[in-house]
Amino acid sequence: MSPAPGSAMIPPAGRDLLAGKVVVVTAAAGTGIGSAAARRCLEEGALVVVSDSHARRLAATRDELARVYGDRVWSTPCDVTDEGAVEALVAGAVRQFGRIDVFISNAGLGGTSSVLEMTDEQWLRVLDVTLTGTFRCTRAALRQMVAQGHGGAVVNNASVLGWRAQPGQAHYAAAKAGVMALTRCAALDVAEHGIRVNAVAPSLATHPFLAKVTSEELLAELAAREAFGRAAQPWEVASVMVFLASDYASYLTGEVVSVSSQHP
Repeated sequence: MSPAPGSAMIPPAGRDLLAGKVVVVTAAAGTGIGSAAARRCLEEGALVVVSDSHARRLAATRDELARVYGDRVWSTPCDVTDEGAVEALVAGAVRQFGRIDVFISNAGLGGTSSVLEMTDEQWLRVLDVTLTGTFRCTRAALRQMVAQGHGGAVVNNASVLGWRAQPGQAHYAAAKAGVMALTRCAALDVAEHGIRVNAVAPSLATHPFLAKVTSEELLAELAAREAFGRAAQPWEVASVMVFLASDYASYLTGEVVSVSSQHP
């Protein structure tokens, strides 16, 4: 029997969409979109560098992936708020695998606070990780790809909140709207080099970390707004990232692809 429309199926089998490509994924520890992206890229034949600011969780993720994919996966810690650490991530990936073909900039930080109570510190912290961190990663990846001279792809993780309003999310929504604008402008900056820059904009993807920082009531309310009546699984967002990273998206650049079944 076929699954019901929109039901949470198992991830599709890999088809070597990224065979032989070197992919770097930030915020890849744990069970969220980043780790799902790393796994999907490995399933599609890539060599993958996983990175995260949480060294212990990163090591656990790397060990789990390496049990299946061996030396096709390598890890190194990186704090995207540190320019030197981002540059070291790119340099380390090149030392390990010889080049970078795809960079998935996934690191982000959320939180909930009304503008009435939000402090400068809260605002700046979210923007530093979510927007400026994405800028640092995009810049470092693009410089490396330009130097290599054979194209490449950057995939940034935005959010539908870059388009839509939600109470208590002014800092996060502003940061994600900035990621969208950064993506569009960076794409034009490097088009002449044959490098593509795109982004995904998920609406709601459930994983244990999100459940820890978001109430069950809000998660249920957000899921009810989706056409399928459920949140996305992280691998469903990751699969769109893989598409944007692959040659199937060869004519897409400066685009933000909504990964959502939610309609206003």
